[in-house]
Order: sequence, then C-alpha cells, then structure tokens
Amino acid sequence: EDQVVNGHNEKENNPFAEYMWMENEEDFNRQVEEELQEQEFLDRCFQEMLEEEDQDWFIPSRDLPQGIGQLQQQLNGLSVTDSHSSEDILSKSTLNPDAKEFVPGVKY
Repeated sequence: EDQVVNGHNEKENNPFAEYMWMENEEDFNRQVEEELQEQEFLDRCFQEMLEEEDQDWFIPSRDLPQGIGQLQQQLNGLSVTDSHSSEDILSKSTLNPDAKEFVPGVKY
C-alpha cells in the first residue's frame, strides 16, 4: 500500500498540484472580465440596433396623436360588404338627415 503523508500519496510529484490553477488566477480573471465586457458591449449594440429599427417602423399607437389612435381602431373594425345596397340602408335608417352635426364636447 502507498504511504499517505499529510493527505497526499508519496508518489505524487507536487502536493500542491490541485492548487496550481491559482498561479494564473489573475490572467483567468482578466480573461473572464474581458469576455463579460465584450458581451455587455454586444448587448448594448444589439439594443441600439433594435431601437433604431423600431424608429423606422410606423406604429399607430406610438406615432399617431391620441385621438387618432382610437379612430384607427374604429376604422380597423369596419368592413365593407356588398350584401346591402345603399337604398336598403337608407330606407331602414332612423337617423335625421336634417340634424346638426355632432361635435364631441359641445352641448346644444
């Protein structure tokens, strides 16, 4: 059997072999720090690229004034169909064609 002294076999050349990585610890730390900085730089560049791309797109909720956004939603909900002729709609209408034009916020 091998003789064990201070937790190490006699056949081991260097009893501190498992700690030798500490010799290059500063180089390792520097390398990891550089990789982290590079990743952070790439993340910032990617974020800036996305922000620039967003500015190029037309987004109604962002690019139109507030009231127009609601109007845009209402217009999106409308559909045009040929199933009803304009005469059918007019004959069934209960609206007063002589009424004043509606203006929001104005009381008559």
